[in-house]
Amino acid sequence: TTTTPPPPPTITTPIVICPGFFNDEIDYVEPLKQPREIGFVSALERRGFTNISIVNIKRSDWIRVAGGLLDPNFYFNKALPTGGGYGWYIARLKATIDAAYEESGGEKVLVIGHSAGGWLARAAMANGVWNESEGVKTADRVRCLTTVGAIHRPPVDLNSCATKGALAFTDREYPGAFLKEDGISYVTVGGDAVVGINSKSTDKFNDDREQADEVYKVRGEGSSAKVAYDSYEIVSGQNGDVTGDGVVPLEWTKLEGARNIVLEGVLHSINEAGTTVATDRWYGSEGVIDRWLPVVLEEAGLVEKKNTGKSGGLFGGFMNDLFKFDS
Repeated sequence: TTTTPPPPPTITTPIVICPGFFNDEIDYVEPLKQPREIGFVSALERRGFTNISIVNIKRSDWIRVAGGLLDPNFYFNKALPTGGGYGWYIARLKATIDAAYEESGGEKVLVIGHSAGGWLARAAMANGVWNESEGVKTADRVRCLTTVGAIHRPPVDLNSCATKGALAFTDREYPGAFLKEDGISYVTVGGDAVVGINSKSTDKFNDDREQADEVYKVRGEGSSAKVAYDSYEIVSGQNGDVTGDGVVPLEWTKLEGARNIVLEGVLHSINEAGTTVATDRWYGSEGVIDRWLPVVLEEAGLVEKKNTGKSGGLFGGFMNDLFKFDS
């Protein structure tokens, strides 16, 4: 007989989603105008979360990154994450976290940063001081930072970094799981899906890439492997013949001291890189989220992990059924 999993418990712990570069908040609700049940927010709701916020970012807002051009530090690769290029994003991110904290009655927030939203969340968390004038620490607001497909370090050649110093500053001043000793847990999630190949010829190495490859072939880009190679090369400043999620090389998604998760076959975003081809195997997809969310809940202290590998604590029974822990 088939047993029906128990309904999810109501999880009031607030979540704040930090959109990636050139993403819009709608991408996490109705990606590419697909039905709402396809979206990341809906997947979280099905797992019991009732307090989910997204930093209010529209695609058109990203033009504000050009504000960095007015900053002299921009031209010397010494831009700050709080400067003209990205300061607006960090201000909105912190305001969203503050609002989620207040609306939950003072419960610390699970922050999920996608792509650039990952390192920008680290920049917002800064040195552990959240609001100096009010004596608020970052650890008073944030329970856990989880990043999915984030770029956590600049390219080897800092002069080639698109952030013009903002990412390098963040990684230098707040390295690794910087606030772990303050009680904030860190989880990173990276995809091992596409090996970069510096050739426009048909990709015979990576599986299940036919639909995307056809688009890239028509546009003259060759294949998803070639697109990945070029992206990895830009992100890392090194040869792009490595693996990653199709946009970010796997090693660049990791943070020292964090719980680093590698997911085979998982892609960077809601669409194949640079196209409008939807994918059901990005980090926030229904079929993927269960491969990393249980770890986040463990690291955040919301469930216990027993020696059996199964989850105990408040959400134990539900988690074991829904996330299918191995015994």
